[in-house]
Amino acid sequence: MSAEATRPDPEARGLRFAVVAARFNEKHVRRLVDGALETLRRQGAEVDEAAVTWVPGSLELPLAARWAALDREGRRACDAVLAFGVIIRGETEHFRLVADQCARGLLEVSLATGVPVLNGVLACHDAAQVEARLGGAVGHTGVTTALAAIRMARLRAERG
Repeated sequence: MSAEATRPDPEARGLRFAVVAARFNEKHVRRLVDGALETLRRQGAEVDEAAVTWVPGSLELPLAARWAALDREGRRACDAVLAFGVIIRGETEHFRLVADQCARGLLEVSLATGVPVLNGVLACHDAAQVEARLGGAVGHTGVTTALAAIRMARLRAERG
């Protein structure tokens, strides 16, 4: 048993979360979002589908995450942002460019705003790899991203 498995589940009560999600490959992304929202609710957060901002694709996630992280006056608008997308390799390496730039952008938003931005974007070679990460053999990325978001939000809250 891993050390992670022996820790109690994180408490999300009182925390505010924003979710940004890419419409490209939406049938898969919706499953990531649903898993994350259910996990946040189960841990005590008050969230609903209205907490989700849908953007065209994964390259748009970093800007949407920044908008979600800060209000118009530049103040922290939530305790954590969860970003979801699914990028599946096609005939070219374009998927790697999209995945790399999305990840870089999400990290930059997190560092620039001080709001944890959790990267729940899947970059997979085929649909089977996606399925394995939507509740299959590898687990559920929506669930693990939500749990990480709660932990990071709690850590930030403890630091003041």
